[in-house]
Amino acid sequence: MSPLALSLLAFAAAAGVLTLTPGVDTAMVLRASAAQGPRSGMAAAIGICLGCLVWGAGAAFGLTALLAASKLAFTIVKWLGAAYLTWLGLKLIVKPRASFAEAAANEGVSGESASVRPGWPASFRRGLLTNLLNPKVGVFYITFLPQFIPPGYNVAAISLLLAGVHALMGLVWLSVLVALTAPLGRFLRQARVVKALDRLTGVVFVGFGIKLALTKAA
Repeated sequence: MSPLALSLLAFAAAAGVLTLTPGVDTAMVLRASAAQGPRSGMAAAIGICLGCLVWGAGAAFGLTALLAASKLAFTIVKWLGAAYLTWLGLKLIVKPRASFAEAAANEGVSGESASVRPGWPASFRRGLLTNLLNPKVGVFYITFLPQFIPPGYNVAAISLLLAGVHALMGLVWLSVLVALTAPLGRFLRQARVVKALDRLTGVVFVGFGIKLALTKAA
């Protein structure tokens, strides 16, 4: 087996554990899928994985090295991410949605399309911004990926490959979560359930926001 194949297998094993560990991404996809349907859940998942790819590309070309080297840069991005998660969480706690109709109205969607695409653009944006505003993702890539790049290979190309593998694994796992949520859709779309789920997810988001705010640069 070639050194590259061995590196990919080792990376897949390590990244698989991280992918299965519940976090803010898991909470966001489950909430979107349960409250707004599989399409919104998948939109959030795609946004999350796209955010990983952006950070991976940054790591591949040395951009995220700034976060590891500059305490100020890390602090700025960290507080932006913490503020965004906290804002999302407080919004869900204080003003949870009661139905799909309300979600569609908040997105400016009306008519027949509102019942078909309930808030998926917002779910995509939330998923994308959640990862883009989390400096821990960038620091993770800049410190984790080099360990799996075999000598003699192009660092940027292999870094992009590894980031792509990680994003694909994440998308597969999040898709499984969406699929498991779909059979319970009718129950989970009830007004009282939607409100309870929004508030619970809001608490989770605020918790992750506080945790991110307390994170210190390595």
